[in-house]
Order: sequence, then C-alpha cells, then structure tokens
Amino acid sequence: MKKVITYGTYDLLHVGHINLLERAKALGDYLVVVLSTDEFNAVKHKTAYHSYEDRKKILESIRYVDEVLPETCWEQKVADVTNNNIDVFVMGDDWKGEFDFLKDYCEVVYLPRTDGISTTKIKQDLHQ
Repeated sequence: MKKVITYGTYDLLHVGHINLLERAKALGDYLVVVLSTDEFNAVKHKTAYHSYEDRKKILESIRYVDEVLPETCWEQKVADVTNNNIDVFVMGDDWKGEFDFLKDYCEVVYLPRTDGISTTKIKQDLHQ
C-alpha cells in the first residue's frame, strides 16, 4: 500500500482544499492529513474559524481522507513520515522547496493550488 501525507489548517473548507486532497489521494492508496491544532496555529499567529475538533471531523468526512493526525510543531514532519511509513509527502506549490529535506525519507511532491481561491481570500472578502 502506498501512503501519502499532507499538512494544513483546513479552515473554511473550499474547492481548493478538495482539489488538493483529491490529487494527493490519487498519488497513493491511503491519505493521511496532518491538521494544525489550535495551539500550533497560535504559535504561527493564525486563528482558525473552526476548532481543531470541528476541522478534524470535517476532514474525516471527505472520501479522499483516510486518517487525520494532529500537527503540534514544525519539527514533527520527519517523525510523521517515518512513524507512518509514508511514501509520498504532498504540499501546495507555494511551499516549493521548503520540504525538500524530506526527500531523504520519501518522495516530495508540490501540487499547484487552485487559482482564485484561498482561505485568506475568503476571509478578506468577508471583511469587505
């Protein structure tokens, strides 16, 4: 079985998230999504609209997602990959090059984002 992993906050779920999850799942047989906890978001100076538990429940209901794990710090990625026998690490291409250090442990793939949609854009549009 080929296992894929990706990371994110997944707040205000939108079609860009679904596209990324669908394409990530297509790279293997089993998709693990590592979801930023509320505490880790605070460290990153981010605030999610939905709580970690609600975001986790939403992700678990998506057919492309097989497992959701908590992200509590930047440094956990190598352990996540090795402890979960991951074959492919996937992130959006706006992170291109940032996770190349994982190539020692698995394949690293940067997928294009969906044009014109992002959680940041949605939040900005709602404030107008």
